[in-house]
Amino acid sequence: MTGAPAPAAGSPSPAGAAGTAGAAGTAGAAGTDAGAKSVRSGKIAAAAVDQASLWNVANILTMLRLLLVPGFVALMLADGGYDPAWRSFAWAAFAVAMITDLFDGHLARTYNLVTDFGKIADPIADKAIMGAALICLSALGDLPWWVTGVILGRELGITLLRFIVIRYGVIPASRGGKLKTLIQGIAVGMYVLALTGWLATARFWVMAVAVVLTVVTGLDYVRQAIVLRRQGIAARAAALEETEA
Repeated sequence: MTGAPAPAAGSPSPAGAAGTAGAAGTAGAAGTDAGAKSVRSGKIAAAAVDQASLWNVANILTMLRLLLVPGFVALMLADGGYDPAWRSFAWAAFAVAMITDLFDGHLARTYNLVTDFGKIADPIADKAIMGAALICLSALGDLPWWVTGVILGRELGITLLRFIVIRYGVIPASRGGKLKTLIQGIAVGMYVLALTGWLATARFWVMAVAVVLTVVTGLDYVRQAIVLRRQGIAARAAALEETEA
């Protein structure tokens, strides 16, 4: 007698296949929901870490440098500004500020401690301590005002230039710029101390090198900004042409 063929051994029946597919779909949906919840939880945890990272060691060093500025000025101008002992204390405060400047940026980049606060506060702290030292030295007659004007004008001008061209890209810190910062710190530190004799002569030449590096690196940053702006404009024009085509 001829009848419908029985399902082969080991092959699922239609009802079994449907059940299996349904179970797999349910499991997949549950897995998707669990994955979505895991992603949301990860984002919340990351946001919490970002909030807590404001008080990391790099930012604390930056805050310390900001607090050192008024203390440095007070020590620098104590007893008329010419007492060798007070000038030595002022030099110590300046030296601590310069050393923390070397470490906070390195720590932030090495251990992923970069925050929005650090990006803004770090350059402000750098320029605040250097500007305070230069202005105090010029006010006391130890350093010509034109030197202070050249250095501060360059620093403020390059900072403004960076903000102007940031829409086209970031101007990276060059080796010349880092060397300039180091020589500036040494030169200003030597002027803060009440040096005499050949050391007083040496600090003049160190400051001369610092001024030359300040001008040369400043012009190089201007060149980089012009090139970056031209490249950015050209890239936007090419993208616009592709869109229109």
